[in-house]
Amino acid sequence: MSKLWQKKTTDTDSDAAKKVEAFTVGNDYELDQRLVPCDVKGSVAHAKALLKAKVITADENKRLEKALNRILNIWEKGEFVIRIEDEDMHTAIENHLSEQLGELGRKIHAGRSRNDQVLTAMRLYEKETLGDILEMVKGCADELLGLAEENREVLLPGYTHTRKAMLSTIGLWAGGFAEMLIMQAESAAGIQKLINRSPLGTAAGFGTTFDIDRVYESELLGFEGPLICATTAQLSRGWVELQLVQFLAGITSVLNRLASDIIQYSSEAYGFFDLDVSVCTGSSIMPQKKNPDVAELIRGGHSVVVGCASTLQTVSANLISGYHRDLQLTKEPVLKAIDKTSELLEAAKLLIRSVRPDREACRKACSYEIFAAEKANAMVRDEGLSFREAYRRVAAELKHEDAVPRDIRLEQYSHLGAPGNPGLALLRKRLLRM
Repeated sequence: MSKLWQKKTTDTDSDAAKKVEAFTVGNDYELDQRLVPCDVKGSVAHAKALLKAKVITADENKRLEKALNRILNIWEKGEFVIRIEDEDMHTAIENHLSEQLGELGRKIHAGRSRNDQVLTAMRLYEKETLGDILEMVKGCADELLGLAEENREVLLPGYTHTRKAMLSTIGLWAGGFAEMLIMQAESAAGIQKLINRSPLGTAAGFGTTFDIDRVYESELLGFEGPLICATTAQLSRGWVELQLVQFLAGITSVLNRLASDIIQYSSEAYGFFDLDVSVCTGSSIMPQKKNPDVAELIRGGHSVVVGCASTLQTVSANLISGYHRDLQLTKEPVLKAIDKTSELLEAAKLLIRSVRPDREACRKACSYEIFAAEKANAMVRDEGLSFREAYRRVAAELKHEDAVPRDIRLEQYSHLGAPGNPGLALLRKRLLRM
Protein backbone atom coordinates (compact mmCIF):
# COMPACT_ATOMS: atom_id res chain seq x y z
CA MET A 1 0.00 0.00 0.00
CA SER A 2 1.45 3.34 -1.02
CA LYS A 3 1.12 6.70 0.64
CA LEU A 4 -0.69 9.36 -1.39
CA TRP A 5 2.38 11.58 -1.54
CA GLN A 6 4.91 8.93 -2.59
CA LYS A 7 6.47 9.53 -6.00
CA LYS A 8 8.62 6.39 -6.15
CA THR A 9 9.48 3.36 -4.09
CA THR A 10 11.45 4.34 -1.03
CA ASP A 11 12.95 2.50 1.90
CA THR A 12 10.18 2.42 4.46
CA ASP A 13 11.51 -0.43 6.53
CA SER A 14 14.59 1.20 8.02
CA ASP A 15 14.62 2.12 11.68
CA ALA A 16 14.87 5.82 10.82
CA ALA A 17 11.96 5.62 8.37
CA LYS A 18 9.77 3.90 10.96
CA LYS A 19 10.61 6.50 13.60
CA VAL A 20 9.86 9.37 11.22
CA GLU A 21 6.58 7.72 10.26
CA ALA A 22 5.58 7.27 13.90
CA PHE A 23 6.47 10.89 14.69
CA THR A 24 4.75 12.48 11.69
CA VAL A 25 1.63 10.33 11.79
CA GLY A 26 1.25 10.45 15.56
CA ASN A 27 -2.19 9.18 16.55
CA ASP A 28 -3.89 10.69 13.51
CA TYR A 29 -4.76 7.30 12.07
CA GLU A 30 -6.58 6.43 15.31
CA LEU A 31 -8.40 9.76 15.52
CA ASP A 32 -9.53 9.38 11.90
CA GLN A 33 -11.41 6.18 12.67
CA ARG A 34 -14.46 8.13 13.81
CA LEU A 35 -14.28 10.54 10.85
CA VAL A 36 -14.54 7.88 8.12
CA PRO A 37 -18.29 8.45 7.45
CA CYS A 38 -17.65 12.18 7.01
CA ASP A 39 -14.74 11.56 4.63
CA VAL A 40 -16.81 9.08 2.63
CA LYS A 41 -19.62 11.62 2.40
CA GLY A 42 -17.16 14.22 1.13
CA SER A 43 -15.77 11.76 -1.42
CA VAL A 44 -19.24 10.93 -2.75
CA ALA A 45 -19.91 14.66 -3.24
CA HIS A 46 -16.52 15.20 -4.88
CA ALA A 47 -17.09 12.31 -7.30
CA LYS A 48 -20.36 13.91 -8.39
CA ALA A 49 -18.56 17.21 -8.89
CA LEU A 50 -15.93 15.41 -11.02
CA LEU A 51 -18.76 13.96 -13.11
CA LYS A 52 -20.21 17.43 -13.59
CA ALA A 53 -16.75 18.71 -14.57
CA LYS A 54 -16.50 15.80 -17.07
CA VAL A 55 -13.41 14.38 -15.38
CA ILE A 56 -15.16 11.02 -14.90
CA THR A 57 -18.12 9.38 -16.66
CA ALA A 58 -21.56 8.62 -15.23
CA ASP A 59 -20.68 4.94 -15.04
CA GLU A 60 -17.42 5.70 -13.23
CA ASN A 61 -19.26 7.92 -10.75
CA LYS A 62 -21.77 5.16 -10.12
CA ARG A 63 -19.03 2.61 -9.48
CA LEU A 64 -17.14 4.99 -7.17
CA GLU A 65 -20.25 5.77 -5.15
CA LYS A 66 -21.06 2.07 -4.79
CA ALA A 67 -17.51 1.31 -3.64
CA LEU A 68 -17.58 4.24 -1.16
CA ASN A 69 -20.87 3.01 0.30
CA ARG A 70 -19.29 -0.43 0.64
CA ILE A 71 -16.48 1.15 2.68
CA LEU A 72 -19.12 2.77 4.90
CA ASN A 73 -20.80 -0.60 5.44
CA ILE A 74 -17.45 -2.16 6.36
CA TRP A 75 -16.78 0.70 8.78
CA GLU A 76 -20.20 0.30 10.41
CA LYS A 77 -19.35 -3.34 11.09
CA GLY A 78 -16.11 -2.22 12.75
CA GLU A 79 -14.02 -3.90 10.08
CA PHE A 80 -12.50 -0.91 8.28
CA VAL A 81 -8.98 -0.63 9.63
CA ILE A 82 -6.73 2.42 9.31
CA ARG A 83 -3.11 1.47 10.00
CA ILE A 84 -0.17 3.65 10.85
CA GLU A 85 1.29 2.85 7.40
CA ASP A 86 -1.81 4.45 5.86
CA GLU A 87 -1.13 7.66 7.80
CA ASP A 88 -4.78 8.70 7.67
CA MET A 89 -8.29 7.76 6.55
CA HIS A 90 -7.87 9.44 3.16
CA THR A 91 -5.07 7.09 2.18
CA ALA A 92 -6.86 4.05 3.61
CA ILE A 93 -10.03 4.91 1.68
CA GLU A 94 -8.24 5.63 -1.60
CA ASN A 95 -6.13 2.48 -1.31
CA HIS A 96 -9.32 0.49 -0.70
CA LEU A 97 -10.93 2.07 -3.77
CA SER A 98 -7.86 1.27 -5.85
CA GLU A 99 -7.96 -2.35 -4.73
CA GLN A 100 -11.60 -2.61 -5.72
CA LEU A 101 -11.66 -0.45 -8.85
CA GLY A 102 -8.07 -0.29 -10.08
CA GLU A 103 -7.11 2.95 -11.79
CA LEU A 104 -10.62 4.36 -11.30
CA GLY A 105 -10.02 4.37 -7.55
CA ARG A 106 -7.10 6.75 -8.08
CA LYS A 107 -9.13 9.14 -10.23
CA ILE A 108 -11.14 10.42 -7.27
CA HIS A 109 -8.23 12.51 -6.00
CA ALA A 110 -8.35 14.79 -9.05
CA GLY A 111 -9.03 18.38 -8.01
CA ARG A 112 -8.57 17.90 -4.29
CA SER A 113 -5.92 17.54 -1.61
CA ARG A 114 -5.78 15.87 1.77
CA ASN A 115 -5.88 19.45 3.06
CA ASP A 116 -9.43 20.14 1.91
CA GLN A 117 -10.44 16.52 2.54
CA VAL A 118 -9.63 16.55 6.25
CA LEU A 119 -11.05 20.02 6.74
CA THR A 120 -14.30 18.99 5.04
CA ALA A 121 -14.56 15.87 7.20
CA MET A 122 -13.85 17.87 10.35
CA ARG A 123 -16.44 20.56 9.54
CA LEU A 124 -19.07 17.91 8.78
CA TYR A 125 -18.26 16.18 12.06
CA GLU A 126 -18.32 19.47 13.97
CA LYS A 127 -21.74 20.33 12.52
CA GLU A 128 -23.18 16.97 13.48
CA THR A 129 -21.73 16.81 16.99
CA LEU A 130 -22.51 20.44 17.82
CA GLY A 131 -26.17 19.67 17.12
CA ASP A 132 -25.98 16.70 19.48
CA ILE A 133 -24.28 18.79 22.18
CA LEU A 134 -26.90 21.52 21.93
CA GLU A 135 -29.61 18.92 22.50
CA MET A 136 -27.73 17.80 25.61
CA VAL A 137 -27.45 21.41 26.82
CA LYS A 138 -31.21 21.77 26.43
CA GLY A 139 -31.66 18.53 28.37
CA CYS A 140 -29.58 19.87 31.27
CA ALA A 141 -31.46 23.18 31.22
CA ASP A 142 -34.73 21.24 31.30
CA GLU A 143 -33.57 19.25 34.35
CA LEU A 144 -32.57 22.45 36.14
CA LEU A 145 -35.91 24.08 35.36
CA GLY A 146 -37.68 20.99 36.67
CA LEU A 147 -35.68 21.24 39.91
CA ALA A 148 -36.45 24.97 40.09
CA GLU A 149 -40.18 24.52 39.44
CA GLU A 150 -40.53 21.73 41.98
CA ASN A 151 -38.72 23.78 44.65
CA ARG A 152 -39.74 27.25 43.54
CA GLU A 153 -40.49 28.55 47.03
CA VAL A 154 -37.90 26.61 49.03
CA LEU A 155 -35.86 29.27 50.86
CA LEU A 156 -32.11 29.39 50.42
CA PRO A 157 -29.49 31.88 51.56
CA GLY A 158 -27.85 33.83 48.75
CA TYR A 159 -24.10 34.36 49.06
CA THR A 160 -21.57 36.98 48.01
CA HIS A 161 -17.88 36.63 48.86
CA THR A 162 -18.85 33.18 50.27
CA ARG A 163 -20.75 35.01 53.06
CA LYS A 164 -24.51 35.10 53.56
CA ALA A 165 -25.93 38.08 51.70
CA MET A 166 -29.66 38.09 50.91
CA LEU A 167 -32.64 35.80 50.62
CA SER A 168 -32.83 33.47 47.65
CA THR A 169 -34.74 30.31 46.78
CA ILE A 170 -33.88 27.03 45.13
CA GLY A 171 -36.14 28.16 42.29
CA LEU A 172 -34.00 31.23 41.78
CA TRP A 173 -30.73 29.32 42.23
CA ALA A 174 -31.52 26.53 39.78
CA GLY A 175 -33.27 28.93 37.39
CA GLY A 176 -30.12 31.02 37.14
CA PHE A 177 -28.05 28.05 36.00
CA ALA A 178 -30.79 27.01 33.58
CA GLU A 179 -30.80 30.48 32.05
CA MET A 180 -27.03 30.40 31.64
CA LEU A 181 -27.28 27.18 29.62
CA ILE A 182 -30.18 28.58 27.59
CA MET A 183 -28.17 31.73 26.83
CA GLN A 184 -25.19 29.63 25.76
CA ALA A 185 -27.35 27.50 23.47
CA GLU A 186 -28.97 30.61 22.00
CA SER A 187 -25.53 31.99 21.17
CA ALA A 188 -24.64 28.88 19.14
CA ALA A 189 -25.94 30.46 15.92
CA GLY A 190 -22.64 32.29 15.39
CA ILE A 191 -20.56 29.12 15.80
CA GLN A 192 -22.91 27.17 13.54
CA LYS A 193 -22.45 29.80 10.85
CA LEU A 194 -18.65 29.54 11.12
CA ILE A 195 -18.58 25.77 10.63
CA ASN A 196 -21.30 25.74 7.98
CA ARG A 197 -19.06 26.72 5.04
CA SER A 198 -17.61 24.04 2.79
CA PRO A 199 -13.82 23.89 2.21
CA LEU A 200 -14.19 21.10 -0.38
CA GLY A 201 -12.67 21.91 -3.76
CA THR A 202 -10.10 24.36 -2.41
CA ALA A 203 -7.51 21.55 -2.79
CA ALA A 204 -4.20 22.53 -1.19
CA GLY A 205 -5.53 26.00 -0.54
CA PHE A 206 -5.15 27.62 -3.96
CA GLY A 207 -7.88 26.04 -6.04
CA THR A 208 -7.38 23.85 -9.10
CA THR A 209 -7.55 23.98 -12.91
CA PHE A 210 -10.39 21.42 -12.88
CA ASP A 211 -13.75 23.13 -13.29
CA ILE A 212 -15.12 22.03 -9.91
CA ASP A 213 -18.54 23.43 -9.02
CA ARG A 214 -17.89 24.18 -5.39
CA VAL A 215 -21.37 25.59 -4.75
CA TYR A 216 -22.80 22.29 -6.00
CA GLU A 217 -20.45 20.34 -3.72
CA SER A 218 -21.44 22.43 -0.70
CA GLU A 219 -25.14 21.87 -1.43
CA LEU A 220 -24.61 18.11 -1.70
CA LEU A 221 -22.97 18.14 1.74
CA GLY A 222 -25.63 20.31 3.39
CA PHE A 223 -23.41 23.34 3.92
CA GLU A 224 -24.79 26.87 3.68
CA GLY A 225 -22.27 27.52 0.92
CA PRO A 226 -18.56 27.25 0.14
CA LEU A 227 -15.71 29.24 1.60
CA ILE A 228 -15.21 31.79 -1.16
CA CYS A 229 -11.45 32.20 -1.34
CA ALA A 230 -9.50 28.96 -1.59
CA THR A 231 -6.92 30.48 0.75
CA THR A 232 -9.56 30.91 3.47
CA ALA A 233 -9.72 27.14 3.97
CA GLN A 234 -6.26 26.75 5.49
CA LEU A 235 -6.39 30.17 7.16
CA SER A 236 -9.57 29.03 8.95
CA ARG A 237 -8.14 25.69 10.04
CA GLY A 238 -7.64 25.91 13.78
CA TRP A 239 -9.17 29.40 13.87
CA VAL A 240 -12.74 28.15 13.46
CA GLU A 241 -11.97 25.17 15.67
CA LEU A 242 -10.67 27.46 18.42
CA GLN A 243 -13.95 29.36 18.48
CA LEU A 244 -15.94 26.13 18.56
CA VAL A 245 -13.93 24.81 21.51
CA GLN A 246 -14.16 28.17 23.30
CA PHE A 247 -17.93 27.88 22.87
CA LEU A 248 -17.79 24.40 24.41
CA ALA A 249 -15.71 25.82 27.27
CA GLY A 250 -18.53 28.32 27.84
CA ILE A 251 -20.87 25.38 28.39
CA THR A 252 -18.51 23.55 30.73
CA SER A 253 -17.80 26.72 32.71
CA VAL A 254 -21.50 26.80 33.67
CA LEU A 255 -21.34 23.13 34.67
CA ASN A 256 -18.17 23.87 36.65
CA ARG A 257 -19.87 26.49 38.81
CA LEU A 258 -23.02 24.42 39.17
CA ALA A 259 -20.94 21.48 40.41
CA SER A 260 -19.07 23.75 42.83
CA ASP A 261 -22.34 24.89 44.38
CA ILE A 262 -23.68 21.35 44.65
CA ILE A 263 -20.46 20.16 46.30
CA GLN A 264 -20.65 22.95 48.87
CA TYR A 265 -24.39 22.84 49.52
CA SER A 266 -24.36 19.06 50.01
CA SER A 267 -21.48 19.16 52.51
CA GLU A 268 -22.04 18.63 56.22
CA ALA A 269 -21.25 22.31 56.86
CA TYR A 270 -24.31 23.37 54.82
CA GLY A 271 -26.60 20.37 54.51
CA PHE A 272 -28.93 22.06 52.01
CA PHE A 273 -28.88 19.15 49.56
CA ASP A 274 -28.61 15.42 49.86
CA LEU A 275 -27.17 13.59 46.86
CA ASP A 276 -28.30 10.19 45.70
CA VAL A 277 -25.70 7.48 46.32
CA SER A 278 -25.58 6.82 42.57
CA VAL A 279 -23.51 10.00 42.03
CA CYS A 280 -21.30 9.52 45.08
CA THR A 281 -18.52 7.15 46.11
CA GLY A 282 -17.14 6.00 49.44
CA SER A 283 -13.73 5.93 51.02
CA SER A 284 -11.44 2.92 51.30
CA ILE A 285 -10.60 3.85 54.89
CA MET A 286 -13.41 6.04 56.26
CA PRO A 287 -16.73 4.15 56.46
CA GLN A 288 -18.83 7.29 56.88
CA LYS A 289 -17.76 9.03 53.68
CA LYS A 290 -20.18 9.89 50.87
CA ASN A 291 -18.02 11.75 48.41
CA PRO A 292 -19.47 13.90 45.59
CA ASP A 293 -17.09 12.47 43.01
CA VAL A 294 -19.35 13.04 39.98
CA ALA A 295 -19.67 16.72 40.85
CA GLU A 296 -15.93 17.01 41.48
CA LEU A 297 -15.05 15.44 38.13
CA ILE A 298 -17.51 17.75 36.37
CA ARG A 299 -15.85 20.68 38.11
CA GLY A 300 -12.38 19.47 37.08
CA GLY A 301 -13.43 18.42 33.57
CA HIS A 302 -13.89 22.05 32.58
CA SER A 303 -10.12 22.51 32.75
CA VAL A 304 -9.67 19.78 30.12
CA VAL A 305 -11.82 21.71 27.65
CA VAL A 306 -10.04 24.97 28.46
CA GLY A 307 -6.74 23.16 27.86
CA CYS A 308 -7.95 22.08 24.42
CA ALA A 309 -8.78 25.70 23.59
CA SER A 310 -5.32 26.78 24.76
CA THR A 311 -3.70 24.15 22.51
CA LEU A 312 -5.65 25.40 19.48
CA GLN A 313 -4.78 29.00 20.28
CA THR A 314 -1.07 28.34 20.41
CA VAL A 315 -0.68 25.72 17.65
CA SER A 316 -2.10 28.03 15.00
CA ALA A 317 -0.24 31.12 16.20
CA ASN A 318 2.65 32.64 14.20
CA LEU A 319 1.97 30.60 11.05
CA ILE A 320 2.17 32.36 7.72
CA SER A 321 -0.73 31.73 5.33
CA GLY A 322 -1.10 28.37 3.64
CA TYR A 323 -0.93 24.86 5.03
CA HIS A 324 1.66 23.75 7.59
CA ARG A 325 2.01 20.32 9.17
CA ASP A 326 1.51 21.97 12.58
CA LEU A 327 -2.17 22.19 11.68
CA GLN A 328 -2.46 18.42 11.91
CA LEU A 329 -2.26 18.96 15.67
CA THR A 330 -5.54 20.89 15.71
CA LYS A 331 -7.61 17.74 15.18
CA GLU A 332 -7.09 16.02 18.52
CA PRO A 333 -8.01 18.93 20.82
CA VAL A 334 -11.26 19.47 18.91
CA LEU A 335 -12.28 15.82 19.18
CA LYS A 336 -11.16 15.70 22.81
CA ALA A 337 -13.15 18.84 23.69
CA ILE A 338 -16.27 17.49 21.97
CA ASP A 339 -15.97 14.18 23.82
CA LYS A 340 -15.32 15.80 27.19
CA THR A 341 -18.18 18.31 26.84
CA SER A 342 -20.60 15.53 25.92
CA GLU A 343 -19.39 13.45 28.85
CA LEU A 344 -19.76 16.34 31.31
CA LEU A 345 -23.27 17.20 30.09
CA GLU A 346 -24.39 13.60 30.48
CA ALA A 347 -22.92 13.46 33.98
CA ALA A 348 -24.43 16.85 34.90
CA LYS A 349 -27.89 15.63 33.93
CA LEU A 350 -27.53 12.70 36.32
CA LEU A 351 -26.17 14.98 39.05
CA ILE A 352 -29.06 17.45 38.79
CA ARG A 353 -31.56 14.60 39.01
CA SER A 354 -29.85 13.36 42.18
CA VAL A 355 -30.23 16.64 44.12
CA ARG A 356 -32.70 16.33 47.01
CA PRO A 357 -33.19 19.62 48.87
CA ASP A 358 -33.59 19.55 52.65
CA ARG A 359 -36.24 22.23 52.98
CA GLU A 360 -35.95 22.65 56.73
CA ALA A 361 -32.15 22.95 56.65
CA CYS A 362 -32.42 25.54 53.89
CA ARG A 363 -34.96 27.57 55.87
CA LYS A 364 -32.96 27.44 59.09
CA ALA A 365 -29.93 28.74 57.21
CA CYS A 366 -31.85 31.91 56.33
CA SER A 367 -30.65 33.65 59.50
CA TYR A 368 -31.11 37.22 60.65
CA GLU A 369 -28.32 38.88 58.62
CA ILE A 370 -29.77 38.10 55.20
CA PHE A 371 -32.76 40.36 55.99
CA ALA A 372 -30.62 43.44 56.77
CA ALA A 373 -31.07 44.99 53.33
CA GLU A 374 -34.81 44.35 53.50
CA LYS A 375 -34.93 46.07 56.91
CA ALA A 376 -33.29 49.13 55.35
CA ASN A 377 -35.78 49.00 52.47
CA ALA A 378 -38.65 48.98 54.98
CA MET A 379 -37.27 52.15 56.61
CA VAL A 380 -37.17 53.85 53.23
CA ARG A 381 -40.78 52.86 52.52
CA ASP A 382 -42.24 53.41 56.00
CA GLU A 383 -40.18 56.29 57.41
CA GLY A 384 -39.21 58.19 54.29
CA LEU A 385 -35.49 57.89 54.97
CA SER A 386 -32.90 57.91 52.23
CA PHE A 387 -31.55 54.46 51.59
CA ARG A 388 -28.06 55.54 52.66
CA GLU A 389 -29.35 56.76 56.08
CA ALA A 390 -31.40 53.58 56.51
CA TYR A 391 -28.34 51.52 55.59
CA ARG A 392 -26.27 53.20 58.32
CA ARG A 393 -28.95 52.73 60.97
CA VAL A 394 -29.40 49.04 60.23
CA ALA A 395 -25.64 48.49 60.25
CA ALA A 396 -25.38 50.16 63.67
CA GLU A 397 -28.38 48.41 65.22
CA LEU A 398 -28.16 44.93 63.69
CA LYS A 399 -27.85 42.29 66.40
CA HIS A 400 -27.61 38.54 66.37
CA GLU A 401 -30.74 38.43 68.51
CA ASP A 402 -32.82 40.06 65.80
CA ALA A 403 -35.57 37.59 65.07
CA VAL A 404 -35.77 35.98 61.68
CA PRO A 405 -39.25 36.73 60.34
CA ARG A 406 -41.54 33.87 61.26
CA ASP A 407 -43.53 34.25 58.08
CA ILE A 408 -41.27 35.07 55.16
CA ARG A 409 -43.64 36.26 52.45
CA LEU A 410 -42.05 35.71 49.05
CA GLU A 411 -44.72 37.87 47.39
CA GLN A 412 -42.86 40.86 48.82
CA TYR A 413 -40.07 39.99 46.40
CA SER A 414 -42.26 40.61 43.39
CA HIS A 415 -40.15 42.05 40.57
CA LEU A 416 -39.03 39.81 37.74
CA GLY A 417 -36.04 37.73 38.78
CA ALA A 418 -36.58 38.18 42.51
CA PRO A 419 -37.07 35.21 44.89
CA GLY A 420 -40.86 35.54 44.69
CA ASN A 421 -40.90 35.86 40.90
CA PRO A 422 -37.98 33.92 39.39
CA GLY A 423 -39.49 33.97 35.89
CA LEU A 424 -39.35 30.21 35.39
CA ALA A 425 -42.31 30.20 32.99
CA LEU A 426 -40.48 32.67 30.75
CA LEU A 427 -37.38 30.48 30.78
CA ARG A 428 -39.48 27.44 29.97
CA LYS A 429 -40.89 29.25 26.93
CA ARG A 430 -37.40 30.18 25.73
CA LEU A 431 -36.26 26.59 26.12
CA LEU A 432 -39.24 25.27 24.16
CA ARG A 433 -38.57 27.74 21.32
CA MET A 434 -35.04 26.44 20.84
